Amino acid sequence: MSGESGQPQAGPSHAGLDWPNLQRDRAGVPGGVIRRAGAQGPRSWIQKVLEQITGSPRQWVTPSEVVPVTVLAVQRYLLEDEPRDTVPKPPLYCYDVTISDGVYQEKCYLDPSLNSLVYQNILKVGIEMKISRVSCLYNEKRVGQGILCIDNVHCGETLDAISLETPFRNRAHEEKPERPLRGGKSHYLALWNNEDPYGDIWLTDKQPEEYNFNNTRIISLSHLEMTWANRRNFPALLVRILHKSKLRYYGKPDKKMIEPYQTFLEVADSSGTVSVIMWNALCPEWYKSLRVGLVLLLQDYSVKKSYPFRMQPLPVDPQIKLISTMEICLNLRDPPTNIIIIPEKQVKPEWRLPKLNHRFITRSELDDMPENHICDVIGMLAFVGRVQRSKKKENREDFWSYRWIHIADGTSEQPFIVELFSTSQPEIFENIYPMTYFVCTQLKVVRNDTQVPKLLYLTTTNESRVFITGHRGQPYTYDTKVKNFIQWIKTKTDSGEMKNTVIGGYYPYPPVPETFSKYSNSVKVESLLTAISEVRKEIEDLQYREQKRIAIQGIITVIKYIPHGCATESASASETLLNDNQPSTSQAAREESHRQERDGKWHQEDRPMSPQCFQSTSASLSPSKKRRILQGPYAKPVAVPQPEVLAQTKGNKPGTSSFFQRQESTSASTLGKGRKTISDRWESQMWREKSFGLIDHLHYSHVYPESIPRKFILEHRKFLTQQYNSQPAKYVPPEGRPPKLDDFMSARSLGHFEVTILGLNHEIAIDVAFLPMYCPEDVRTSQIDTLLTCMNYSCVYPPEVTVSDRFPGPRALASDIIRAATELDRVHIIGILDICNLGNNKVEVYLQKIYSPENTS
Repeated sequence: MSGESGQPQAGPSHAGLDWPNLQRDRAGVPGGVIRRAGAQGPRSWIQKVLEQITGSPRQWVTPSEVVPVTVLAVQRYLLEDEPRDTVPKPPLYCYDVTISDGVYQEKCYLDPSLNSLVYQNILKVGIEMKISRVSCLYNEKRVGQGILCIDNVHCGETLDAISLETPFRNRAHEEKPERPLRGGKSHYLALWNNEDPYGDIWLTDKQPEEYNFNNTRIISLSHLEMTWANRRNFPALLVRILHKSKLRYYGKPDKKMIEPYQTFLEVADSSGTVSVIMWNALCPEWYKSLRVGLVLLLQDYSVKKSYPFRMQPLPVDPQIKLISTMEICLNLRDPPTNIIIIPEKQVKPEWRLPKLNHRFITRSELDDMPENHICDVIGMLAFVGRVQRSKKKENREDFWSYRWIHIADGTSEQPFIVELFSTSQPEIFENIYPMTYFVCTQLKVVRNDTQVPKLLYLTTTNESRVFITGHRGQPYTYDTKVKNFIQWIKTKTDSGEMKNTVIGGYYPYPPVPETFSKYSNSVKVESLLTAISEVRKEIEDLQYREQKRIAIQGIITVIKYIPHGCATESASASETLLNDNQPSTSQAAREESHRQERDGKWHQEDRPMSPQCFQSTSASLSPSKKRRILQGPYAKPVAVPQPEVLAQTKGNKPGTSSFFQRQESTSASTLGKGRKTISDRWESQMWREKSFGLIDHLHYSHVYPESIPRKFILEHRKFLTQQYNSQPAKYVPPEGRPPKLDDFMSARSLGHFEVTILGLNHEIAIDVAFLPMYCPEDVRTSQIDTLLTCMNYSCVYPPEVTVSDRFPGPRALASDIIRAATELDRVHIIGILDICNLGNNKVEVYLQKIYSPENTS
């Protein structure tokens, strides 16, 4: 590996205050500190603060006047060790925050003690913020240069509209490419992960060019494998890219690398396939321009012995030799690699370069695919989940970004379920939405047939690539299965099935195994059980969009049913309470959080009438006609009508928009204006005895609007896509007047349960949410008639459906569950909880599964 050194000097340098002479520099020369507003214009608060701090004997000041500023950008980078650091420290990511006071913009350094505000997505773009203390950090190696530091802030509300017309006070902040205020790094990282290329250092303009091969000596990969150890100079390689990995960022505080990136290319000629490693500054220059299928001429590369523990992807052609004894290294220097993209029209047949061979499978074939099988899929996106994050390692700041998606291809009633990690293609990952034609390559099969329900899904690999546009001309368009999918899509263009798609919301996947012993074997944590006294810290340690699964012991003491659209503000168990132990900032932030909670609650008067708000007339269960309700995938809420009911829907399938509109109109006409809030509740005698003596009661049962999956509307795709993406690093003005998330119809209509779990020591209780969902499958297990077994199989039963009562009433369904809950009185259980941090002090905890002592073995 070849590194790079000789970077810019460490410390505040790249875009500082630069005030060698305040009076002389007021005109605002490039890099200057002060640019006065016009005589008639408003006075800049940023400018006043700068003048106050330069006249202060201390290096920090409390501004004489604290006025709101707007946050336009929050940008992340890695800070190197300072010269005085003797012991290497773990990665310290710093943040530069761009603010505007309405006159000027200023890029400021955020004191690391405030990083938690970014981790929790409290300090974010688009908000109003008050800065109550600032300081100046000087670069002692340069005369009169420093940067403005934010030491204390109060984060306020999100603003409806923000102007981007204000200029930067310091012109150095406008320079391209953007550079961090501190350290020697030349670039910013993506805000929420390290895999995505971010910023203007990532070039995209490398194009194929005609090349004269007359005086070029080319060596085959197999010949190079036999002779490289005895060579000093290597002839050129003429190869085709078969696979391209996502980026790997390996920056560390003690590594003096400007652009510490690495990516792998699997390339091949007629004699073999080998791994090519692209290092450091070559990645920003070439990564986004190189794609699978391109032909490259590589010159001035280096060769080294391959890393023994890296698994190469399978070759596209089993006849081609897999060369695993050496690796090709491409560097900006040592030696400076020369890369040329050869136009496809110049590729000669006699070169015998391999063609791309894809491994497309259909959904109907997936059931027979073995564990770890590598495949490609094509289909239409039927569900796109929200972006989530998971820690790469505990006690670290590095995260994976991923989302769950469903892909339908017409060969099965079941979709592909795909765990889509970021593939270093943020322009695609952040812009996928339902009803899109979607191709993903190099997916791995994950399955467990011994688990109930069976586990079967696909997950991305290091070499996975995603395509949503520009399919025409791609090599895979000639594949037979791709052609079959295109023909299927043509027959479905105007069908309701195409429009019955879902976006966002909480997605409880993968399912929890049916026994605690299987759950124990499926998790990799130091401590299998979390004490209920430790749950608060687990919640506080979560960062924005992080989702984590834990197991606790306790006793279920209260169950309350909250119908969809019928929650009331008086339901105290619905409220997520803030307290001094939770991460928060100022009173303004707390007020904003409470305001959002109030706005996030559903009021019956504010929403369209739905059948979930009415008393059902049928409460009996018929074992012969029970149907499963699955707490799972993406809430395709399917009622279970009888055949004669289906006939009356004129061809509309259960779960389609037309079907639900018919049910809603029928229910609404039945009861007219008879509206009232419905709430079913059970509480044990133990709760009546112990609830007043608790030392702590955690309230995390509220279900926020962003956790409700929504029916997708193509006309609002941009708004809906933004709602379920991660917070952007830079403010993006909305187009027109954006709608509200609650304006979109929910795809999950059963409401939810608020469950109170009391700790075994009867000192702490926690309120959590449980979400049931319809699924039109027969249950092929034993009779399920208690709440415990309902949750063990993630299912409950709707009442019998008749022609006169076509929609199973959630009220009756809830009553059956709550009635069965009496069997749990004083029973010790193990509960599997999903903890979700939505940012801005909004946390949800979902009950995924409960185990009794009888099924924990």
